[in-house]
Amino acid sequence: MATDELVKTTGIAHHGAERLPSVDVDSFNIEIKDEDGFLGDRASKGAFREILDRWRKPVRKSGEDPFGKEPSENISKKTLDDILVGDDVEASALVHSAIEDFAQELAYVTRRFLKTKAWAKTERIVVGGGFRDSRLGELAIARTEIILKSEDFKIDLLPIRHHPDEAGLVGALHLAPSWIFEAHDSILAVDIGGTNIRCGLVETGWKKAKDLSKAKVVTSELWRHADDEPTREGAVKRLTKMLKGLITEAEKEGFKLAPFIGIACPGVINADGSIEKGAQNLPGNWESSKFNLPASLIEGIPQIGEHDTAILMHNDGVVQGLSEVPFMQDVDRWGVLTIGTGLGNARFTNRRKDRDTTENGKKKGKENNKDSAKSDKE
Repeated sequence: MATDELVKTTGIAHHGAERLPSVDVDSFNIEIKDEDGFLGDRASKGAFREILDRWRKPVRKSGEDPFGKEPSENISKKTLDDILVGDDVEASALVHSAIEDFAQELAYVTRRFLKTKAWAKTERIVVGGGFRDSRLGELAIARTEIILKSEDFKIDLLPIRHHPDEAGLVGALHLAPSWIFEAHDSILAVDIGGTNIRCGLVETGWKKAKDLSKAKVVTSELWRHADDEPTREGAVKRLTKMLKGLITEAEKEGFKLAPFIGIACPGVINADGSIEKGAQNLPGNWESSKFNLPASLIEGIPQIGEHDTAILMHNDGVVQGLSEVPFMQDVDRWGVLTIGTGLGNARFTNRRKDRDTTENGKKKGKENNKDSAKSDKE
């Protein structure tokens, strides 16, 4: 489906749109360089492991490395979290040292973003990605905020509210036009990453909260495509099969499924649904001018229920950030950083304020995220 047909027939924005129902996307996927290379590489999941390894070297020489011979990249977040609260004080101090260094790097990177024109006057930043889903990630985020505030940056920095595995699915709701929610109670969402593809059935919760703050993932399916190393066509075929399975499940459970699929995908997304750059970790060449994921999926799923399928795709950092829209109505300008294989980024400006979400003010908005992060750990 061509972009002009998409807008005319469905009333939804084009792929990678700057203007969405609730926000303007001021920027996304910015690549900033310094003398050492891309800035995002300094605050990625791999960067933390490298920092941890540097701190292990001096204790390794004396034969007192608490991790033994285990490579730093193989140590799980759970193991690191357990050490933080364990009885081995030296091991805990080692992990804290790595967290401090990483926080300094994240503060440096965040500082550079805040000094760009696109990120000017940003009031709050949420941090997502897999790194956030750990105690060490939460400590690093909190420490980064303290560093920035000590330098007089008036910025809130906090973990993303939804679990990182679900934020990219919930955020897809905010790609859809409001008419979707009046007649339907759920949509299909896809979150594509360099290692995994996750599909989910997302319940809007629109009748409970028009701002979508009650939205939730009802069920999801994960495919670790990196293990299978499929062709591009094989990946699309598997994704189509996953989505068809969710459609069947939605019908079986009595959901009023919208004829809409929201997709989060790495890279710079063009208006026609092609990917300009940034998809190098996906199976096959997704940046080819001959490949269009939304068009390929519509071929496989031309209809949902009795209606033609509409698909909207955006950058994965943008979509993960969109999951925070209901909880960002007390600020005007806000951003998201996603710490994973790389550092995803997006900056938003709210276009309208929902009365349902402004009652608690800025302070409460931050506390809500902290409470949510706490409940996730429990």
